[in-house]
Amino acid sequence: MPEKPSGPASECSWWLPKQHKSAGAARRLLRTFLAGHPGSERFAGSGELVLGELVANAVLHAKTPPGRLVLIRFDLQPDSLRIEVHDADASRPSLPHSTAEFEETGRGLLLVSLLASDWGCCPREGGIGKAMWALIEGGGAK
Repeated sequence: MPEKPSGPASECSWWLPKQHKSAGAARRLLRTFLAGHPGSERFAGSGELVLGELVANAVLHAKTPPGRLVLIRFDLQPDSLRIEVHDADASRPSLPHSTAEFEETGRGLLLVSLLASDWGCCPREGGIGKAMWALIEGGGAK
């Protein structure tokens, strides 16, 4: 079994409040995390966009009791970055059926599907809610 690289941890997670400012905070945390890993800047652009959309969805759309937090998790491997956003709402989102130009919202998952090499949703292990995840590979975008 391969050993974890020495130096900065390749995995990390943070709890964020369920509020609008958390998407920006999550992007800053990702930038800081990637800055500690030489060569990982290739994941920054797509990773920040995908993370921002997933956190915004958790903040805006997850139906949770007051005080619940959102968990973000990063797992950096040599050729990929896995991003997870956990919330306490078990309902699964889906891609919008309409992309009419006059709609101001509803494009977040479409962006995720275009920027990530793979993405999905699964129940949270050992807890309530779901985990949205996205995999950014190689140069970042498909």
